[in-house]
Amino acid sequence: MAILDNLGNYKNFGLLIIRIGLGIMFIYHGFPKLEGGVKTWTMLGSATNNVGIHFWPVVWGLLSASVETFGGFLLIIGLIFRPVCLLLVIDLIVAALFHLHQHGPEGGLGAASHAIEDAIMFAGLLFVGPGKYSADKK
Repeated sequence: MAILDNLGNYKNFGLLIIRIGLGIMFIYHGFPKLEGGVKTWTMLGSATNNVGIHFWPVVWGLLSASVETFGGFLLIIGLIFRPVCLLLVIDLIVAALFHLHQHGPEGGLGAASHAIEDAIMFAGLLFVGPGKYSADKK
């Protein structure tokens, strides 16, 4: 379609839209977890049991909530972009494995699909980078 042919000239603007959208959503999901306190962090951190980590669930839960919240903010501004993407990929792999190992309607591939989709997105962004409209621009 001729009208869409020139959109390739706006790749950096597209990356900005992706960064802002994902950043806002990760702040939205991460901040309540961060505010939840020790009980929430313990529950969240227990997901690491699925990857063989059985110690410090409170610490892992706090780190997960922090990565989602502060990582979302860093995504928006495009600062330390690739390390944030890597941390979010790790966080989302653990979340996906947690959901895959649950039984009943709150488990399985359907429950894990959102985490899997986001992990794929961040893995791709790890290679693409933040674009020129970012604090990390080169």
